[in-house]
This record gives sequence, structure tokens and C-alpha cells, in this order.
Amino acid sequence: MEFRKVFDTIPEQFDRYRPRYCPSLFKDLIDYAKLGPDKSVLELGPGTGQATEPILATGCEYWAIELGEHLAEILARKYGSRNNFTLVVDDFIRHDFGPKRFDMIYSAATIQWIPEQIAFSKTFALLKPGGILAMMLTRSEYQTPNPALYADIQKVYSAYFKPDIPYPHGKFQYENAPRYGYTAFERRQYLGRREMTAEEYVAYSGTHCDHLVIPQPYRSKFFEGLYNAVKAAGNRIVFEDTHVLYLAKKPCAP
Repeated sequence: MEFRKVFDTIPEQFDRYRPRYCPSLFKDLIDYAKLGPDKSVLELGPGTGQATEPILATGCEYWAIELGEHLAEILARKYGSRNNFTLVVDDFIRHDFGPKRFDMIYSAATIQWIPEQIAFSKTFALLKPGGILAMMLTRSEYQTPNPALYADIQKVYSAYFKPDIPYPHGKFQYENAPRYGYTAFERRQYLGRREMTAEEYVAYSGTHCDHLVIPQPYRSKFFEGLYNAVKAAGNRIVFEDTHVLYLAKKPCAP
């Protein structure tokens, strides 16, 4: 199974435990793109809608393309009744959008699953002149707020984190957007904080693609080890999140 398809095996867990983005990020993005009923937007790989509601609520003509059929089912249950919602269940890499073009294309931790040349070239072609590419992701850090717990968790990883499928992806180079014709590239960031119990942390960890392919007997021991470490630390783990927003524009026609 491709790593980018593994999330579709846990749709309900994915929906409940994947992190959301802070309201200030969406406010800035909506203001920057001047989103409203006169704008058309495409979201790449929305999953179950972790970054969908604020954009859809602007009244824009919202489109989504989602590879996972089970993830798409949840997304459709949430938003299918909205008259400005269109969902395409297909692979962005292969899908033909015909003459459709968008004022904004955005991705919440999805575009990095697409080969760089396809990701930037195809989004560029699908944008109207002056259109915006927005790419967001969350970087989480739990060593600083929980140093002793962090050390205990690393011991669990060393002993039992043995996925049977190698993780194939390097870091997606968001900064390469200008190489494909984009201009006005910039990076913004927003800070957040999450606290989880041992049970919540294990469920959240179980939504990471490389964690989902740990075979038995390591899998059970791995998640049991994570649970016991957090439980022993007062049943609480803190994450300091940095929500990153990259912005780029397709130049206006001469």
C-alpha cells in the first residue's frame, strides 16, 4: 500500500485525532486571498475536513479532491449538503479538471505527498492569473515541555518502532515554488498548544502513516509503551505546535 493511501484505513480515528489549524491562520489566509462568493477554491487532499470549514464558510465555490474513499465519505457527510461544496474522489496527479480554473488552491499537509514537479506545475496551470497557492502544515515539538517524558518515549521508539515499509519521502521543498513560475513567496507561522491524555496520545500517534505499518509483535508493544510512559508522567503530554503557512502567487497576465 502507498503511504499516501494508508490514512484511508483509519477514517474515524483520523477525523477525531488529527490536529486542526489555528483560527488566526485562516483569518489571515481569507483576508489575503479576499475569499468570498465570487472566488473559486480547490483544496488538495482535505482528508475528513481538518482545514475545510473556515474556507467553505466564506461562501466561495469550494472544490475538494480526495484520494481516500473512506475519508471522502466522512467529508461528504459533513459538508455534502452545502450548495457551494463539490467533492471529487480521485488522484490529483491523474485527474483532468478540464477547463476549470481556480482563484486559490490550498493544501493542509497534503501537497508534500505529490512529486514536486507535478505539485507545483499542475497547481500553477490550474490557477487563474493572479491566483494563490497556499500550503499549510503543523510542526509539533514535545521535548521542551516534557523533557523526562520525552526521554522515556524515545526509549519506546528505540525498542519497538520497526515499520515494515520504509518511509519513502524526503522533505518537500516548499521554498522551490518560485522555480515553477510562482512569485511573492512568503512564510508565516502561528503558535498553538495541545494537551493529551495517554489514551489520546496513543490514538493520535496511531494516525501517523509510518506508525500504521509497524508489524506485530512490535506494534502492540510500541503503543503500550507510549501509553505507559504518558500514564506514568501524570497522564498528560503537552505539544507545542507551530502552524506554518506558505503563500505564493501566479503572476497576473501581462
